[in-house]
Amino acid sequence: MVATIQYIEQVIDIFRQAAQANLDTPGRQGSIVEVTPELADEVMITADLHGHRPNFNHIRRLADLANHPRRHLVMQEVCHGGPTYPTSGGCMSHMMLEDVARLKTQFSNQVHFLLSNHELAELTDYPILKNQKMLNLMFRFGMQEMYGPAVERVREAMVEFLRSLPLAIRVQPRTWISHTIPERVDQRGFDVTVFERQLNDEDYTDQSPVFALVWGRDFRAENAAAFGKLVGADVMIHGHEPAPEGFATPNPQQVILDCQGEKACYVIVPVGEPLTQQQVVERIKRLR
Repeated sequence: MVATIQYIEQVIDIFRQAAQANLDTPGRQGSIVEVTPELADEVMITADLHGHRPNFNHIRRLADLANHPRRHLVMQEVCHGGPTYPTSGGCMSHMMLEDVARLKTQFSNQVHFLLSNHELAELTDYPILKNQKMLNLMFRFGMQEMYGPAVERVREAMVEFLRSLPLAIRVQPRTWISHTIPERVDQRGFDVTVFERQLNDEDYTDQSPVFALVWGRDFRAENAAAFGKLVGADVMIHGHEPAPEGFATPNPQQVILDCQGEKACYVIVPVGEPLTQQQVVERIKRLR
């Protein structure tokens, strides 16, 4: 059954409000957010969800943002995965993206949703094939089933929200959070000026630094050290790569979190305190 016009207008409005809230977030500088001791005491960091509704609900409950106004929450990658519509088989994860936007409007200063490769794929119609299914097509089928003739209006507002997402969060002084990092930074460098400005259409192409940032799977220590030096980070926290145990440490500087499975993990880090990788790992907890 197609949603009512009242609900459709509400979703469109939420996406647009959330987009503006992303751009107006305190600490937003160019395409990253600087979380300073003036803005927060601690940051709860989570990773890929891919439509996993129980874990999403656990994150919201554990964050308890209403009762922790000095706590910030970082989320990433909710698109593609989870339940499907019984008639079309369309992906229902668009509803989780809407819930993330709603959460941003409710806690505009505390919630940060990072641009990830699957959200970038929805923003640009970049095809992702997994388990012999075209994920973008399944996502579009889901939106079509929910919104019917109004699907393009909802999608337009959704894209506006996705374009406003930050690329990274820097938790001062030297903790960096992004979906992943580019490959071969030690060999060919990386244009860090992309973090210093608002993004344009060219930044979303498959030849751009943004694309390299959210798709990379180079976990060599040399690559991590080179990127960390460029962005002034001692430890970097990501999603992107599956971690069967809920987290992984592929080299001395990177920590990978995974929120999709039964062993899903999160971490809360202090603001204003320099951390080592080991100190981050000691703070990691299971979602449930």
